[in-house]
Amino acid sequence: MKQQNPYDLVIFDCDGVLIDSETLASRIDAEELTRIGYPTSYSDVVLRFTGLSSATMRKLIEEDWGRPLPGNFDTIVQDRIKESYRTELQAISGIDQLLHQLQLPRCVASSSAPEKLRLGLELTGLWPHFDPHVFSSAMVKVGKPAPDLFLFAAAKMGVEPARCVVVEDSIAGVRAGVAAGMTVIGFTAGGHCLEDHDHRLLSAGAKVVARSADELTSLLCGARLCCP
Repeated sequence: MKQQNPYDLVIFDCDGVLIDSETLASRIDAEELTRIGYPTSYSDVVLRFTGLSSATMRKLIEEDWGRPLPGNFDTIVQDRIKESYRTELQAISGIDQLLHQLQLPRCVASSSAPEKLRLGLELTGLWPHFDPHVFSSAMVKVGKPAPDLFLFAAAKMGVEPARCVVVEDSIAGVRAGVAAGMTVIGFTAGGHCLEDHDHRLLSAGAKVVARSADELTSLLCGARLCCP
């Protein structure tokens, strides 16, 4: 007899899970931070800031640097990222096929700003899979790794947290999902994921790690996850 699916909702992070954007954003962040006198490498940005909102990233940098970032820093970075989206952005390989197969309700809960979320999902053709269920950290008081955004998304979708499964590529996102009382699948198919990223996600509380969209499809559509 087929096991009943223990989940009623799949909550996807966006950057690095649906769209391969973390490589673009991290490269630009590193370049612009170095340009203004805060030397930072691409790998530093990936390790320190993946999954965090721009506001949280800015706060951490200013605390470490001991001075405020230039007033136009965010505008310059976001303009460069949007331009890179239009010329370089792609969906994570296999994600479109997964979303066509997935029978469960789904939504997006991301640290990105609403307009950036829509741009990335529209350019990659993924927007119709989620519209209008796309939630941004701008909609809550505290972003990841706090659980607020995932709890907000679950409430808007009318699903209890324990009946939600989260797909996340970042340490902050995994911790947020765990704090929300949800099951978390770590995902390492993004181009930004370093060699040991799967172990880092598991250490942060992910129940299992999928290293490709095919593996994620098997977990979500094949009912291979055990009941919580």
